[in-house]
Amino acid sequence: QVTGHLDDCTCDVETIDAFNNYKLFPRLNELLQSDYFRYYKVNLKKPCPFWNDNSHCGIRDCAVKPCPSDEVPDGVRAGSFKYSEEANNLVEECEEAKRLGAVDGSLSEETQQAMLQWTRHDDSSDSFCEADDIYSPDAEYVDLLLNPERYTGYKGPDAWKIWNSIYEENCFKPQNVKRPLASGRGESFIYLTEWFSICVEKRAFYKLISGLHASINIHLSARYLLQDTWSEKKWGPNVTEFQQRFDEVITRGEGPRRLKNLYFLYLIELRALSKVLPFFQRPGFQLYTGNKSQDVEMKNLLLEILHLAKSFPLHFDENSLFAGNKKEAAKLKEEFRLHFKNISKIMDCVGCFKCRLWGKLQTQGLGTALKVLFSENLIEKIPEGGPSYGFQLTRQEIVALFNAFGRL
Repeated sequence: QVTGHLDDCTCDVETIDAFNNYKLFPRLNELLQSDYFRYYKVNLKKPCPFWNDNSHCGIRDCAVKPCPSDEVPDGVRAGSFKYSEEANNLVEECEEAKRLGAVDGSLSEETQQAMLQWTRHDDSSDSFCEADDIYSPDAEYVDLLLNPERYTGYKGPDAWKIWNSIYEENCFKPQNVKRPLASGRGESFIYLTEWFSICVEKRAFYKLISGLHASINIHLSARYLLQDTWSEKKWGPNVTEFQQRFDEVITRGEGPRRLKNLYFLYLIELRALSKVLPFFQRPGFQLYTGNKSQDVEMKNLLLEILHLAKSFPLHFDENSLFAGNKKEAAKLKEEFRLHFKNISKIMDCVGCFKCRLWGKLQTQGLGTALKVLFSENLIEKIPEGGPSYGFQLTRQEIVALFNAFGRL
């Protein structure tokens, strides 16, 4: 367990724990159980853009469970809904995956029609993520509640290659630093004198990626496959696995820093939620699924969460980033954006499809948070009673933003 203040901000671990555990997370968890936030559209069949790798994980726990149509609420399956007043209709067909490890998004045709009409057009010129093509026949809806993030058995050279590519090629850091989640054996650590010689923007970027990696590994350790027999599977916490990655002694002091990077990531995404309130509180915005009473209830809960996020006393000050010389700041910001966009592309190289699902969702969620933080001027100009033309979020970005925050 880590304690104390976090670098590059005024907040501390204890304040975040109390705020999240007792105030925000119980409400957020309720929101994520709702129909609107449980379905995420994703293309898990995109080829890896960086190296030729057609290998797919054959482990059965890498597969994504189908969503039976009779478990989808009637309101979602009714087939004549809109996402919001600014929605654009789109008609396409989902195909059922044939091989082990592929996403099986087999929903009824009526359900597909209803969900597809939630989609709206978005100007993504300032996007921090490589967005999936929602018009592709390979893009499918997945029920996130039926496909929880947990240990799948995906590890070894393939998994190492993914994170090595992220840290070595796409992350701001000193050149002699290796993967932050390497074991305690080997010279793979950042010395403090060298670390603080890096500008605050590059330190922030590095900590966000490290925090995201730590979050993923915590979930894999917390929901580990402890027993796998013909009669049952038993999932639960694997303390040894957690210690290998985060114990201060085993990791030679790096473990607590990794966990603090997770708290830093939490602060960034929390700040984004506090900033995006004007977009969601417009009367014309709806979390539309067709169940009118539930839609109203969930929007009220969403606004309650956003107001709560805004009330947090020790927010990260995003104005500390990209300050100073405007030309240099703009150049660094664009470099920051392109680095992160490249990382989002690497998620298409993950061989385990359940891991790919959650990797894509969490990178899109963080990318959406960054988009919000760096669009403050556009958000401030959103009219209270009309549509938002300058700043937009797609349904996929909204679902990813809140689900990614819920993983932290």
